[in-house]
Amino acid sequence: MWNLSAPWYEFVIRAIVVFAFLLLLLRLAGKRQIGQMTPFDLVLLLVISNAVQNSMNGGDNSITAGLILAATLVGIDSALGWAAFRSKRIDRLLEGKPLILVHSGKIDADALAEAEMTREDLQASLRANGYTAASQVHLAILETTGRVSVIPKPAENEKSPT
Repeated sequence: MWNLSAPWYEFVIRAIVVFAFLLLLLRLAGKRQIGQMTPFDLVLLLVISNAVQNSMNGGDNSITAGLILAATLVGIDSALGWAAFRSKRIDRLLEGKPLILVHSGKIDADALAEAEMTREDLQASLRANGYTAASQVHLAILETTGRVSVIPKPAENEKSPT
């Protein structure tokens, strides 16, 4: 129950390698998929977690191995959070950058393609924010979280925020 089948540092190395691989894989998948998770995406993440479990624990089901792995994963997450806070370059690498999807009521087709987002996805995000058409929107921004933030066009009698 408590005895490890391998040296403790092997579990740390395994956790770091698997975490780094999954971070890269999910980062390459894009922010839309992570921020706007569908049932398919949830199932995929659950299957991935099951698939990589043995690569981290090497078949060791001891409590000690589980504690080492959990502490390592939390430590990696904390270290990356601290590094991203301290460095804009690391933050950009880990989180990406916001992407303007709509500007002055006009949909940017290139930005949609970069985000791998359909017009229907954008329209759904606009509706979720209380707008029925892109023409009502000054800016729609795909945030690094995968959420779409919407800034409405100013009323006719207001000055533009530019």
